[in-house]
Amino acid sequence: MPDLEPAESFAGEPDGFGRLWTPHRLAYVQGGEKPADHGPASCPFCRAPGLSDPEGLVVHRGEHVFAVLNLFPYNPGHLMVCPYRHVSAYVDLDPAELAEFTAFTRAAVLTLQAASRPAGFNLGMNQGAVAGAGIAAHLHQHVVPRWEGDANFLPVVGRTKALPELLEDTRARLAAAWTGTPPA
Repeated sequence: MPDLEPAESFAGEPDGFGRLWTPHRLAYVQGGEKPADHGPASCPFCRAPGLSDPEGLVVHRGEHVFAVLNLFPYNPGHLMVCPYRHVSAYVDLDPAELAEFTAFTRAAVLTLQAASRPAGFNLGMNQGAVAGAGIAAHLHQHVVPRWEGDANFLPVVGRTKALPELLEDTRARLAAAWTGTPPA
């Protein structure tokens, strides 16, 4: 986790603020992590399954879909369920993909409940850039665990999110807690 640096260490008048340095987020803010085009060759969701699970932040793999951590999470444990096939719309999933996509979303919620005990969840997908999809060319469902008081002034004022756990630690913990696709 980034260090909190007291303002007293800066030149000039102390202002009473601590600084939470999150330089890893600069790539996201500047758009450097966005795919160069809409094809599978530059798609991070097509690339992740070809890497080892720790390198690709893959938590669990199925036959048609996989669960992966968000590289720029809203909260610790922010998972995404993605089909392996490079499709952009929910309605483009075939019946087998759709069934596993739904089962993986359910399993992601159950895994996060067991591993992290959140108070609630945000579940959703944004289809198309105009709808807020950061990567519009490859369908992905967000599963975001939420806790009482997890939202504070940092995202609003400082465009910064404080995360108390490293991605590799979150991935290892959730991968160990994943029980697979639970029965319906």
